[in-house]
Amino acid sequence: MMGLIKRLMFTLLLLLATGLFMSAAVSSDPVRQVVQLSVEGVIGPATDDYIERALHKAAGSGAELVVLRMDTPGGLDTAMRNIVKNITASPVPVASFVAPSGARAASAGTYILYASHIAAMAPGTNLGAATPVQIGGIGAPGKADKDSDNDTDEQQSGAPVASDNPMERKLVNDAVAYIRGLAQLHGRNEEWAERAVREAASLPASDALDLKVIDVIAGSVQELLNEIDGREVMVLGQKRKLQTKGLSIMMLEPDWRSEFLSVITNPTIAYILMLIGIYGLILEFSNPGALLPGTIGAISLLIALYAFQLLPVNYAGMGLILLGVALMIGEAFEPSFGMLGIGGVIAFIIGSVILIDTDVPGFGIDISVIITFAAISALVFIFVIDMALRARKKPVVSGIDEMIGGTGTVTEDFEGKGMVSIHSELWQAVSDEPLRKGQRVKVVGATGLILKVEPINAIKEE
Repeated sequence: MMGLIKRLMFTLLLLLATGLFMSAAVSSDPVRQVVQLSVEGVIGPATDDYIERALHKAAGSGAELVVLRMDTPGGLDTAMRNIVKNITASPVPVASFVAPSGARAASAGTYILYASHIAAMAPGTNLGAATPVQIGGIGAPGKADKDSDNDTDEQQSGAPVASDNPMERKLVNDAVAYIRGLAQLHGRNEEWAERAVREAASLPASDALDLKVIDVIAGSVQELLNEIDGREVMVLGQKRKLQTKGLSIMMLEPDWRSEFLSVITNPTIAYILMLIGIYGLILEFSNPGALLPGTIGAISLLIALYAFQLLPVNYAGMGLILLGVALMIGEAFEPSFGMLGIGGVIAFIIGSVILIDTDVPGFGIDISVIITFAAISALVFIFVIDMALRARKKPVVSGIDEMIGGTGTVTEDFEGKGMVSIHSELWQAVSDEPLRKGQRVKVVGATGLILKVEPINAIKEE
């Protein structure tokens, strides 16, 4: 009987172990699905962070494909190049899809489209105008950008970019080599890619398909998945056949970190945070122990500095802003009939205008914000100056000078030097006349912390 029970227990344990092993094996199998990302608006540090972490998540979940739904006028060169690096290094194929109708993949978007394993567009969309824009002061505006920051709204298709400036030629040639290299990765049209850079050329979706700039035209993500099912793409140097038909689509929206990064890397927000930080620390240093201004100021300034290191900042502009604030503070403490204050306001405005070193749409500081802060700063320091001038005209109400003319009482008999009580305080005093305890005296002078007094009434007889 005992042997039978042992055999039953052994069998149950074996079945349980087998079930656990099979369930673990099943749960470890990645679910085949498509991860969809969405990029709308200007490409910047937040977009770069969002795409990089999304690609890592897609690789970890064993996704079959990542669809990057895109509608962008362009963006920062540094962010675009990081996105391209992440796409080309991704173990999961990436299909960039310009959608919906009316969307565009201009400038930086064109480079991303060329770098993707699948390039797709919806009907009624366009791409191109990838000429780098100059904003750093070399040559005429609108030709080349020292960081290849891209602004394509104003570019005209078919207008060749020609310049005698060696730096401009260098920048354009670098951009051409870069986009041609991306075109070679997936066998796309290199000649038109060069035209997009040199001539700011643009194409609608139908022409892009005819010229082999893109691979597919699709009206929706589901239609795109059906179209590319069975296609072979090169992923990390190896051919891979896509099996995308009928797969479920998982939307991966930006999380709180990406949203926070998007907010603080808005140049206007970063600019406001910087000023809050500067003024908060000034208030804390001028009123030690207040704590709140210093705490808010320090946090705001650190967040602003983090944002600025992700943005194309002109440090000469930041220096001018700090100089302007310093000059306005100097005017408050050492009035110079407005010379320091006016110079400070001018330096502040010029520094604010040139602070963000790019003309990319969405990455400038609104001039109204600059003027508002300049006006507020000027008014604050004018108010401080007025208060200081008013304070100078008021009589002294504290310190040793305030004692002159005050009256007190002799605390003990003395001749020459003794103690008197004035304002409930004991002071050393000297007198040319002998004084008796209880006698009233008047302060007529002071040497250091020793008062000079003289009697003002006779001694009361007890």
